[in-house]
Amino acid sequence: MFSLEVEKLKKSFGTHTVLKDISFKHPGGALGIAGPNGSGKTTLLRCLGGLLTPDGGSITWFRQQQELSKGDLQHIAGYAASYINLYRELSLMENLAFILRLRGEHFSAARARELLQVAGLGDQCDQPFGKLSTGQQQRARLTSALITDPSILLLDEPGSNLDEGGKAFVADTIASFCEKGKLVILASNNREELDLADRIYSVADLTFEH
Repeated sequence: MFSLEVEKLKKSFGTHTVLKDISFKHPGGALGIAGPNGSGKTTLLRCLGGLLTPDGGSITWFRQQQELSKGDLQHIAGYAASYINLYRELSLMENLAFILRLRGEHFSAARARELLQVAGLGDQCDQPFGKLSTGQQQRARLTSALITDPSILLLDEPGSNLDEGGKAFVADTIASFCEKGKLVILASNNREELDLADRIYSVADLTFEH
């Protein structure tokens, strides 16, 4: 079981303060981060995933009440967002192989093809990422976050450019993570996506909705 504690988190860019005194606890399951555009959802998610360094406060991840180090987090977290792209000239299979080899992990072509099939990309395994449609690219980003078999999954507006089949893939992925005792955090201003979460934290008014 994984959990998270955030205490008085702050983040600014120059003179512009994006996050101020963000504090909450998430005991596990799926957490939605809500708020209008520009409210700091993406900044918060990137801080939680270690992609940005906060200016103040603390972020503490736990596994079975044991605190995780930043190195631990990097090995067990998956991150998917529209601004994180794969290599355009490499095929989907080559991209997934590169991600695993970069982390020093074994690449299984069979497992990669299985994941791509589940994502609705079974016929595009050998297609270059750059030649896919925007919806297919979003499915590929999600698959790239899953190829490492993460225990913590961070999703920034995962339904962007997805059709109903793609949205069902996102919903099934989140449900599967929660059933296995893993943790999901998704940032969105889309109510349909936020409804996939067990509880919702608003960065606009710093409140929870269950």
